[in-house]
Amino acid sequence: MRLIADGATPIPRMVLVEDLETDDGYVFEPAEPLFLAAGDRIAFEGDGLVVVRAAGGRLVPPGSWSTRCRLRAEGPDRPAAVRARRARD
Repeated sequence: MRLIADGATPIPRMVLVEDLETDDGYVFEPAEPLFLAAGDRIAFEGDGLVVVRAAGGRLVPPGSWSTRCRLRAEGPDRPAAVRARRARD
């Protein structure tokens, strides 16, 4: 599933994710699977992920960054679009 991580675009439906992969090969891996509800907004701030809940609360889940595949040598560190890999049942 492709999500926009600009902090303003709401998540269209609920999803349980294992990681968020950016277009340029970086991956944010939450310490545990993360539940995103419809209407939540996500953004990268500093070195972490911030989830702004539809009700207005903020969540900063613990996690870490890694590199899977570096596709470009230049460009923004963390683009706005990410792919969410859903947790397996």
